[in-house]
Amino acid sequence: MKDKKEILALNAFALESADLSTFEDNLAELLRRREQIFGSLSVLFYQRPLHIVSARGCSILAADGTRYLDFYNNVPSVGHCHPRVTKAVCDQIQRLNINTRYLYRILNDYAEKLLSLFPPELSNLVLTCTGSESNDLALRIVRYFTKGEGFIVSSNAYHGNTAAVTEVSPASYRQGSLPRYVRTVPPPDPLYYGSDVGKGFAEAVAAEIQDLQQAGIPFAGLLVDTIFSSDGVYVDPPGFLQAAVDVVHEAGGLWIADEVQPGFGRTGTMWGFERHGVVPDLVTLGKPMGNGFPMAGIVTRPEYLRAFSEHFGYFNTFAGNPVAAAAGLAVLEVIEEEGLVENASCLGTKLRSWIQDLSTHYPVIGGVRGAGLYLGIDIVDPKDGRPDVRRATRIINALCEEKQILIGATGSLGHILKIRPPLCLQSPEAELFAEALEDVCRASL
Repeated sequence: MKDKKEILALNAFALESADLSTFEDNLAELLRRREQIFGSLSVLFYQRPLHIVSARGCSILAADGTRYLDFYNNVPSVGHCHPRVTKAVCDQIQRLNINTRYLYRILNDYAEKLLSLFPPELSNLVLTCTGSESNDLALRIVRYFTKGEGFIVSSNAYHGNTAAVTEVSPASYRQGSLPRYVRTVPPPDPLYYGSDVGKGFAEAVAAEIQDLQQAGIPFAGLLVDTIFSSDGVYVDPPGFLQAAVDVVHEAGGLWIADEVQPGFGRTGTMWGFERHGVVPDLVTLGKPMGNGFPMAGIVTRPEYLRAFSEHFGYFNTFAGNPVAAAAGLAVLEVIEEEGLVENASCLGTKLRSWIQDLSTHYPVIGGVRGAGLYLGIDIVDPKDGRPDVRRATRIINALCEEKQILIGATGSLGHILKIRPPLCLQSPEAELFAEALEDVCRASL
């Protein structure tokens, strides 16, 4: 796919082609300083990058006084600067912050509450600081339990940025090819599998397992994000992953469910894997876990940890510190007390229906899919229905500059609008987004 884009390049600001003389002096200065300090790996969004100074709920305030409705940032999932979470963090950091070589009650309280939200088979928790660390450690655990090496991922997967998880993240590659022990399958899209997505996806996984074995590479496992977010957001039909997981287990492998993006209520269920009615072998967590405080983890079965611990110890200085535990516990309490899983389910269904209705009037919308408050909207050429990357980019920037609404892009080509507002989103805000999307789609015809 010669047009495939590296994930961080989707809707990225291009400093080299920007005319900074058209920017306000303070913004131009910030851009020059950032480029000088952080170099070529620094990434900003939108044609005119935003200088942000504060945020609350679903709202972000820029330095020039412009207020933006956030339909993109899924890290502060219960709302930017939620007072319950910020208070918990401030109170705890004034009292104690130390590593997990000591006992402190709040860590046990948090871990027990988190584990109570999982199937009973998944009874052990390992804490890390980032989703990348979680996926990195999960790969190692699976290898030592199965004695295998080969992994299967989706064709535009992104699972983090350590050396190990970059190698199983096709979306991160600008050049080169995946390692010999990694195989890919197309995302669960009827475009590839026809009407029986579950059967087709399972057959694709089975074929790649066979390919690994024929190459003399023992199979270790399947790693998929349960909403296939980087592939373009694929969640239906419910239960389609079951057949593929059965294939994985029959071949002696394990399934890692990457819940870094779909977890903690985003999909209208607490975990994305619940939609498929199958219990993962390992679940990796991150991003929304601390509502902006860096924390992550793995939830798994004791026997897998025992197999790994026979070969290695594991200690992470900052993982599971008391401040992280306080943040995580506050997030779980807010999700429960404010009914945010239910809100994601109900409001997400309405929003998807509104967008589906728009697609009947504006053929630039080729389709909408997703679950809860994580949606993908295909933007296509109305003449032939083909993916239209330029039009998608124009829509994203028009929403930002003209409507003060922030969204992102996803998919291997970057033509899919990525919608994932904080879970505290209210109906008037969802309606405002739908109206704004209608206006920019009309203007794009």
